[in-house]
Amino acid sequence: MRLTITNALIATFITAILMFLLRAFPFMLFSKKKPPKILSFIEKYIPAMVIGVLLLFCLNDEKYISTSSFPWGIPALCGIVLTVILHLWKKNSMISIFGGTICYMVLNNIMV
Repeated sequence: MRLTITNALIATFITAILMFLLRAFPFMLFSKKKPPKILSFIEKYIPAMVIGVLLLFCLNDEKYISTSSFPWGIPALCGIVLTVILHLWKKNSMISIFGGTICYMVLNNIMV
């Protein structure tokens, strides 16, 4: 189904309004009071949990156990090392998570 120009503009306008409201909602909700303890817990512990899940994801394949399959876990090892280095250097969870994940994915697609 093809959209007309009017339909596309209406859809774009509605999407823009919804995106603005979704982005503004936390600021409107928590601007005057202290956030709940669950949000403080999530803010503190989610980055470490995400790194743990990514670590398990990249090491869950049996090719790391077998010594006969190339590349013997090199992409995973490089991703882990880069994640640790970025996290110690920048102290920013997003940079370390994305940097290590991108390194792993690129190396995994090139080497395998």
